[in-house]
Amino acid sequence: MIGGKDCANESITFPMANDSDFLRSSDSSISFVDVFNDTEIEDDIHVLFSNSTVEDPSVVSNNATTAVGALILGLVFLLGVPGNLFIIWSILARARRRSVTTLLILNLACADGSLMCLTIFFIIYLARRNWDFGTYMCKGVFYLCNTNMYASIFLITLMSLHRLVAVVWPHRVAALASKKMVVRAIVVLWVLVFFMAIPALVFREQRDDRDERNKTQRVCASDHRVPQHLVFQYTFETVVGFLVPYGIIVSSYVCILRRLRQTKFRRKVRSENLILAIVVMFAIFWLPYHIINIIQVVAEHFDDSSTIKKRLYGIWQPSRAVTSALAFISSCANPILYTFAGKSYIREDGMAFMARLFEGTSLDTGIRKGQQTTRDRKGKRLKEMSFSSTGGNTVM
Repeated sequence: MIGGKDCANESITFPMANDSDFLRSSDSSISFVDVFNDTEIEDDIHVLFSNSTVEDPSVVSNNATTAVGALILGLVFLLGVPGNLFIIWSILARARRRSVTTLLILNLACADGSLMCLTIFFIIYLARRNWDFGTYMCKGVFYLCNTNMYASIFLITLMSLHRLVAVVWPHRVAALASKKMVVRAIVVLWVLVFFMAIPALVFREQRDDRDERNKTQRVCASDHRVPQHLVFQYTFETVVGFLVPYGIIVSSYVCILRRLRQTKFRRKVRSENLILAIVVMFAIFWLPYHIINIIQVVAEHFDDSSTIKKRLYGIWQPSRAVTSALAFISSCANPILYTFAGKSYIREDGMAFMARLFEGTSLDTGIRKGQQTTRDRKGKRLKEMSFSSTGGNTVM
């Protein structure tokens, strides 16, 4: 996920800091994964729109802001890595039944856990204020970060679609909600997200920069050579990675609620509340980030001398720090959410409480019953037809 307007002489900033610490340049770039660079703004907002290229003189040179950034990432690492690993262990080692919902939660934990493991690179980056891992790691680490957003939202969308089929059409298209079909969908999903994140490889480069003391520092920076690349990146990311999936999610839950109201079915399904909470949490953390994306795309459609463009830059630049941090923290939020949801199991099941929680979220039984009912109805019809035919022959 790459933000901002980049040129060959740009530099990125680490938005885990105060608003005054961010780069102001018409060639600057800040993104979700750019929360790992820190810089101070010395120029007024009008510098953004000057014709000359402005190079940031102080990449990751502020001790206070880099320390704060490292502290925040350290806390995220300490919560996110063990939390997601505990979810994976609970499902693989302690769960007696692995339902479709459990399988989807397992994949979501793998996506979030892998991202949490990558934070160690950014903590070192901040502590040393220098990218020491080379060009390939520069591209690869940010590429894997980008896949997390797509994988997370697509897995949540798949959860919602599974609920839709199981509740609204349990008899007609029950085969689409079967475990075998969902496994195939998950495989396709992972292949798809790795292709969709390819722009992170294209628009990311390692380069040398100079700080305010004229000391050479190596940074891992975004590299949008023309504004069209920026517009494409943001538009694709927001539309495909947020608007379309959430449109499907909202539509699915509207259909589910309408179905429940039309019937006398009032059985409480524990997974509905859990998955709905996951959806809401993801929206809370990611919606502000995508709003800033939209603002940046809109800003690119105005001339550099436009007052509107200056105002839009004045909105997204100080806001990018907060929205990027919120988006990153989202990957360590689910384990905390599961813990609160499964607290009633802790006294009885101890360390296995998470497995019991996930076992209680299954709709597979209802789907199997729907499939069995459909087969019973077909069998009954065949028997009636056979009996009618036999009876007719007897009369003759």
